[in-house]
Amino acid sequence: MVAFLNRADAGRRLGKRLAGLRGRDVVVLGLPRGGVPVAFEVAKALEAPLDVIVVRKLGVPFQPEVAMGAIGEGNVRVLDRRTLSMARVSQEDLEQVERQERALLESRVARFRQGRPRVDLTGRTAVIVDDGIATGSTAKAACQVARQLGAATIILAVPVAPARAIVELKEPDDVVCLLSPQDFQAVGYYYHDFSPTEDGEVVQLLDAAASPNRHRGDERADGTLEDDVEIPDGRAVLRGSLHLPGRCDGTVLFAHGSGSSRHSPRNRYVASVLHGAGLGTLLLDLLTPEEEVNRANVFDIALLARRLTAATHWLEARHDGSAGRIGYFGASTGAGAALWAAAEPGSEVAAVVSRGGRPDLAGPRLAAVKAPTLLIVGGADTQVLALNRQAMARMQAPTRLEIVPGATHLFEEPGTLAMAATLAADWFQHYLMPSPVGRSMPEAGE
Repeated sequence: MVAFLNRADAGRRLGKRLAGLRGRDVVVLGLPRGGVPVAFEVAKALEAPLDVIVVRKLGVPFQPEVAMGAIGEGNVRVLDRRTLSMARVSQEDLEQVERQERALLESRVARFRQGRPRVDLTGRTAVIVDDGIATGSTAKAACQVARQLGAATIILAVPVAPARAIVELKEPDDVVCLLSPQDFQAVGYYYHDFSPTEDGEVVQLLDAAASPNRHRGDERADGTLEDDVEIPDGRAVLRGSLHLPGRCDGTVLFAHGSGSSRHSPRNRYVASVLHGAGLGTLLLDLLTPEEEVNRANVFDIALLARRLTAATHWLEARHDGSAGRIGYFGASTGAGAALWAAAEPGSEVAAVVSRGGRPDLAGPRLAAVKAPTLLIVGGADTQVLALNRQAMARMQAPTRLEIVPGATHLFEEPGTLAMAATLAADWFQHYLMPSPVGRSMPEAGE
């Protein structure tokens, strides 16, 4: 039985059911990932702020798909005592699973919020939204998190849930559910399109909800400039997201990798860490949407490097030196483009960082790079690690290789992206910003 076209359709229908809340002091909280597209439509209908409420399922150790509970922000934990007893899960096993899931939870909070503060729930009505409920353990944890964060009233709103699960939910003050079959199948059974929601979509929806009427290009009270920019390069027009603090000693241009864009959640997370270090950023799409269709363009390092150089000249000309020293941050094929551009005669790029990058794609130009370069590679990304070592051997600029233990190519493992971002921030702070007395970087080398 298909009831909803997709999550957006479900959200619009749910928003209509909740229309009586419009005008009240409401915050809509989406459960990532699938609940956020639904919550976005609800927040739009209620003209209310949107935030995420992040929880993680605790799976039985020998059968992870079976939930024995869930955890949420604020050290909240909900346990299913019946499942724990039947599965004979020891306290030690429970604590081990919780440690692993809490590390993932904290990583996801940082990834989704991108440095945005959490919306204050104190004394407000929290509407918690998911794309559906199966067992209810995650919803219970979310309600308890909202309660701990000060919500006065909690409403759980979902498109579909089994009738039994709704009856058993005691944590919310009210439950709004559009469809509650007795013979429940699975949440995806009631959607025509139930394709996975990606992290990038969550971030984009939160961004859109946070600033639906914000005038880009305006300065904040502290002088920080946020602007969506267009950069001409011949017939092409490149799109970017610019962030310049009131006092800017250094700005980092991001060269994204294959299949990525300026909306990449990983690079946006790294950018937020750089903002915290006082640095400006320019996240770029080095290819137009039409060019991205041709996969060959993604590996045209000369083209990508030329575009990066054009963006650098544009930034320097538009802001007349107020962007400070320039650094490049490259990921995947973007790292090859960053190093190629840094090797151009007359380049004044002051520092380069590669994350999971392919510096080898800069080929013979590596020896001409003068900018101090940091190569960050995941310890489990063995093939790329070997390519980075080969590239490092060809470089004459001060170069260091940092290996993040346990990380694979996309740095999706708990804590690994945060480690890479911190390494990048330290490198750029050292080479782009005035050095405080006593601050030093380790010697170049692996």
